[in-house]
Amino acid sequence: MFEYQIYTLLNANYRIITMDLRGFGNSEETSTGYNYNQFATDLYCVIYELNLWNFDLLGFSMGGAIVTRYMKMYQGYGVSKLCLLDAAVPSYCKSYSNPYGQSIEETNKLIKLGLNDRPALNEYFGSIFFYNEQSNPFKEWFQNLNNSASGLGEMNSLVALRDENTFDDLKYINVPTGIFHGKEDKICPFGMAEIMNKNINNSKLYPFEKAGHGAFYEVKDKVNKSLIQFLNNTTRTF
Repeated sequence: MFEYQIYTLLNANYRIITMDLRGFGNSEETSTGYNYNQFATDLYCVIYELNLWNFDLLGFSMGGAIVTRYMKMYQGYGVSKLCLLDAAVPSYCKSYSNPYGQSIEETNKLIKLGLNDRPALNEYFGSIFFYNEQSNPFKEWFQNLNNSASGLGEMNSLVALRDENTFDDLKYINVPTGIFHGKEDKICPFGMAEIMNKNINNSKLYPFEKAGHGAFYEVKDKVNKSLIQFLNNTTRTF
């Protein structure tokens, strides 16, 4: 999914470690554990096993919520900088802390759709993922990525997105944080980025015009440039 970032970051002499969440990509499907606490624990286990320290941590969409929960549960163990990319923070659905999210009623309809026709659910998300029209080969590739997830992983993760909230976790983030967000995001509206920016100390917001939830691809040159600029900045205040 992030191959267009990996190539650029490697050329900028960064070491890259990626992981697939349980139930997604090449990770095994499990019967349980599709919640933010368990996902954050899975992340910690990888970090601990690889003996990582002084690293930059990036989370996209639900991954943004997971890395936010990690910062609270594990006191930001090892993290020097945090990157939130079109993150589902503070919540995916509208809540006391977020007037910009999706409605619970609409999310319940999507869950029902996915339980009956998951490819149709993925096609719907694909239709609102980007602000700009993408090529048919790219859309097919992207759809296949989504369809390759396990049914248990995808559907239970959508339930977690509906039910969980990370607003109270934001105060535990005490490292420089870059917030990268498409201004036309229909899945995690841009107002959510402004909430993050307001409630995370030492954070900087990078808005991207004419870009949706998939800003990391549709304006990849701008995203990559901003990401490297943020990572290269050794100053701890903005």
